[in-house]
Amino acid sequence: MRSDQMKKGITRAPHRSLFKAMGYTDEELSRPIIGIASSANEVIPGHIHLDKVVEAVKAGIRMAGGTPMTFSTIGICDGIAMGHQGMKYSLGSRELIADSVEVMGMAYPFDGIVMVPNCDKIIPGMIMAAARLNIPAIVVSGGPMLAGECCGQTIDLITVFEAVGKVSTGELTEEGLKPYEDAACPGAGSCSGMFTANSMNALTEALGLALPGGGTIPAVMAARLRLAKKSGMQIVKLVEQGITPDKILTRSAFLNAVTVDMAFGGSTNTTLHLPAIAHEAVIPLPLDTFQEISEKTPHLCNMSPGGPHHIEDLNRAGGIYALMRTLHEHGLIDGSALTVSGVPLNDLLPRHTVLDTSVIRPFDAPYHETGGLAILKGNLAPNGSVVKQSAVDPAMRHHTGPARVFNSEEEAVEAILGGKIQKGDVVVIRYEGPKGGPGMREMLAPTSAIAGMGLDRDVALLTDGRFSGGTRGASIGHISPEAAQGGPIAIVREGDEIEIDIDNKTLTLHVSESEIAERLKAWQPPEPNIKTGYMARYARVVQSADTGAVFRD
Repeated sequence: MRSDQMKKGITRAPHRSLFKAMGYTDEELSRPIIGIASSANEVIPGHIHLDKVVEAVKAGIRMAGGTPMTFSTIGICDGIAMGHQGMKYSLGSRELIADSVEVMGMAYPFDGIVMVPNCDKIIPGMIMAAARLNIPAIVVSGGPMLAGECCGQTIDLITVFEAVGKVSTGELTEEGLKPYEDAACPGAGSCSGMFTANSMNALTEALGLALPGGGTIPAVMAARLRLAKKSGMQIVKLVEQGITPDKILTRSAFLNAVTVDMAFGGSTNTTLHLPAIAHEAVIPLPLDTFQEISEKTPHLCNMSPGGPHHIEDLNRAGGIYALMRTLHEHGLIDGSALTVSGVPLNDLLPRHTVLDTSVIRPFDAPYHETGGLAILKGNLAPNGSVVKQSAVDPAMRHHTGPARVFNSEEEAVEAILGGKIQKGDVVVIRYEGPKGGPGMREMLAPTSAIAGMGLDRDVALLTDGRFSGGTRGASIGHISPEAAQGGPIAIVREGDEIEIDIDNKTLTLHVSESEIAERLKAWQPPEPNIKTGYMARYARVVQSADTGAVFRD
């Protein structure tokens, strides 16, 4: 066993002595030792209950004859970090989480590892570490939050963000906002729409790293704890069978995940996290792959923020495996891909059936003929940009308008809430990329304000930063190269005409090539926004969004 490095033989008597100081017995130390990376904390609603999930995982490990050992990682709630300096640290935390789990997995040679995350950057960070360590690994998330109920409608966190925009227009009073605030997030779990956390949890199933139901069983259900126990038992089997992440995280697995992503209309942030995980697995996954798969994958699930359904609905309809079965029956899923169940998808998919065709539509009756995301390129985004096309109003799929240029999210929000943005405008928010932000902030505040003010059918937003998984409307992010690296977005001027053509996958600045070249020649990089600490170091080594915002090798 790998753990013998720290526990077996005469020379490891001091090591065993230290374990015994924590109460471990000789019997426990003789068994496979399973590390549990837990991001349980009291600052994220998706993580507030993870201690109970971890206890269930530990019970499963013990039932299967292993010995669990838990350690902690950090975590940031993007919703709470949204709209202020804290959001600059969110994406950067992904690399810290990956590094910390890797460090623990090397310092303590566990025989296997269970990842217990639940929110945006924690999930990909842990999976990146699993790929690096390449020891048997399984992911069991904390599960999605239930949707809220208010004023006769089903609501979620995005409802509250958009309600803020309604207050600014006078459509809603501050007193009227309070009931939404109180009801939108009814309890523990990752926010209930197909936002980034739930997109990544669902894709963990599609990658083969979680048992069926891992991405959709609600946090408050007992089935979540039963799944955690099964995952604890299964990791011991994976150790016995020698099934490591490199056998699961194959090119087929990543193509399956992108296909599922397109079918359920996931967050644009998946185009950051899947390539970053693939990078650790040494498998190329360029943005062009997302577009290629989008063009042949129908959009079958209309999830919030683009549609009416929430993750609890998807779970009730059969979950990710039922969706994958539909895609597999039409040749879009590689069933030979191995999973942490110890068998390939081909052996699992026949057990799962679509139970509600209003949530998971039939293949021949999709919401849209193509996938939820689109990759746009052009002279404004030579290396690409990303839009959740499934959440764009048809009237905005082709839009041309004057640029309204802002060098930070705060400047843009002030202008939007101040009534300075007019119908037809194209709001450009730059110097918010991985390097320029630094940290590539999610910008839910400007998009929600636009939607809440009823302008999402008339105003587009472009940025080298990110938009939240809860964003809807013509919000195009991840523009690469970013402004801080001298990308063309850096030289856009107020009033320049910008054309967005989602159907033809183009993003065009209507300025001559010679003028763009002259402007770029005169451009000077700005002073860093953060000059000390972790994010200053992060800005020096991070690459543009089209790479997944990974560090330079």
